[in-house]
Amino acid sequence: MISIIMGLSLARLLNGVAGLIQHPKKEHLWWPHLCWVLYMMVSVTAFWWWQFQLTELRALTFETYLFLISEAAMLFLLCSVIFPTEISEYDGYGDYFMSRRAWFFGLLIASLLMDILDTLLKGLPHFLGLGPEYPIRIALMVGLSLVGCFVRNPRFHMVFAAGSLVYLAVYVVRHYGHIQ
Repeated sequence: MISIIMGLSLARLLNGVAGLIQHPKKEHLWWPHLCWVLYMMVSVTAFWWWQFQLTELRALTFETYLFLISEAAMLFLLCSVIFPTEISEYDGYGDYFMSRRAWFFGLLIASLLMDILDTLLKGLPHFLGLGPEYPIRIALMVGLSLVGCFVRNPRFHMVFAAGSLVYLAVYVVRHYGHIQ
């Protein structure tokens, strides 16, 4: 079930990117939007990768499984908000994103908080093994996402989107890859 939802999430993002390639002049692109698209691709992939670690959970309960499905559904909602089915009523992706930023960042906050529980489900040693960087990263992302819900300043959103993407990519490579 989790793999199906993650597959739908990636399909949503990839279909959106394919539409941009197929019709590059149809909608006005906004590069911070594309940063969030890539951020979500990395997030979905990292989440999916970690779910292979479920065998480490000694007792995967039905409640835990429902929680993980809910977390996957949250990621799908984020992907759906970042790439809507139709944006013709907006003046491009920048206008769309700014009009839906509270939804995007609100769902991102919920996803980040769910990630804390997910990380704890993998065991306290795993959680502690991530060091102080993990809770600091979550706290900063939640705080900046709260600001993003209310601030319309394009510079803030440009820096936040680019910084979040670069940091997440580095974080994932350091923690999930072979580079230590």
